[in-house]
Amino acid sequence: MTGTSDGYQTRTSAGTISVHTAWLNEVAESASRDAGGVPVELLGDYLPLLAEAATSGRTPFPAELEAVGLLGRRAAELGVSAGTAVQLYLSAARRLWQQLPMVIRSRDNEAVRVAAAAVLRVVDEAVASLAEGYTEARRQMVRWEETLRHEFIEDLLRGDADVGRLVERAEPFGLDMALPHQVALAAPTGRLDDATPAIAALERAIVHRVGDRDVLVATKDGRIVVVAPADIDLPGPPKRLGDLMLTELSRSTRGQPWRVTVGRPYPGSYGIARSYEEAREGLTMAVRLHLDTPVIHAEHLLIYRVLLRDQPAITDLVHSVLGRLANVRGGAEPLLKTLDAYFATGSVTTETARRLHLSVRAVTYRLDRIKTLTGHDPTDPAQRFTINAAVLGAKLLGWPEVVAAPGERAGAEWSDQERRSTRLPPPKSHDDTRHRGPHESPVSKSPGVSR
Repeated sequence: MTGTSDGYQTRTSAGTISVHTAWLNEVAESASRDAGGVPVELLGDYLPLLAEAATSGRTPFPAELEAVGLLGRRAAELGVSAGTAVQLYLSAARRLWQQLPMVIRSRDNEAVRVAAAAVLRVVDEAVASLAEGYTEARRQMVRWEETLRHEFIEDLLRGDADVGRLVERAEPFGLDMALPHQVALAAPTGRLDDATPAIAALERAIVHRVGDRDVLVATKDGRIVVVAPADIDLPGPPKRLGDLMLTELSRSTRGQPWRVTVGRPYPGSYGIARSYEEAREGLTMAVRLHLDTPVIHAEHLLIYRVLLRDQPAITDLVHSVLGRLANVRGGAEPLLKTLDAYFATGSVTTETARRLHLSVRAVTYRLDRIKTLTGHDPTDPAQRFTINAAVLGAKLLGWPEVVAAPGERAGAEWSDQERRSTRLPPPKSHDDTRHRGPHESPVSKSPGVSR
């Protein structure tokens, strides 16, 4: 094959046949229209390859197929779908074959069969190379988009990135940073081997109920993060974001238990980070407090945040009010559980006994014992708040097993001074026999539990 000023010439046994560039351009334009206006440039030298195969039977060189693969990558970069790109190539081959007899007239049946086989081979190899290049480009684009998405989410939830740049980066993800958003976190209470199916199902459900604007679903630190508009009114039950997340996650993971916390809505880019921090602290508090409520909202935990805001003070309160409970035989845990149940039931002794599987007499004895040891009467309304706050603080601090452990401060690191100030002295050993009641034996394997 030799080039000319007005087209291509191919040497065959029947003589020299001229295939003009103008005719190939016309075929390309027609194929482009068939494919919905796809750019003609995506055909490259595909049509001359078909024409040569029809006239001489030549197969494409590897470099020519590589060039077609690059055109597939270009189609992916332009946003052309794979089906449309393949349609362009097939339409071009069909139109060229239909018009070949008008250019090449001196052909017998055998020659037509050979030409058809050669053209089909070029179509087969070219389309395969096109699809391979397209697929590889899409893989790279997906990996790049995932990298951008991960970096954006990290900066968004951290809250210390450049605001102007963050707003620009948020636009491709459909987030309007000027609007108030709330952040919800979901964490499995057990082991979850693969969260990908759960995330995909949750994202579909949220987009279906809320829409695809201002919604972002991702993972961070082994938890599912959902950024959604504030005050969304979901059609039909469940009505709230946290309940919707719990319903979908429980369904998609076959009953895997989940805990969901939802931060309060705030406007602006820093508002998303603030809401995320509230949701994150909510998960931590839920674990420490042993809350069995599957969906927790940040506003329900404000009292605990108040208690933790001044950790030296709450630690001093715990030690001052409950410190002597750690010295009893068997430790403070049975008595703390009694106080926790007593306050949770509205200070109803009979309900407390039912929850703890004890007799009412045993519960009454424990409350009297706590009064004797601490000097605070949990049944006295005037003293109830103090001892209740101390019990909550003990649960938050993990007292008496863990007290002021480094790094356990919610939302910030502890300073050395705070760490020293919150370290409780070891309990003084003393004989507790004078406080032993009629229902507790000094050799009991379960101290503090009535028999």
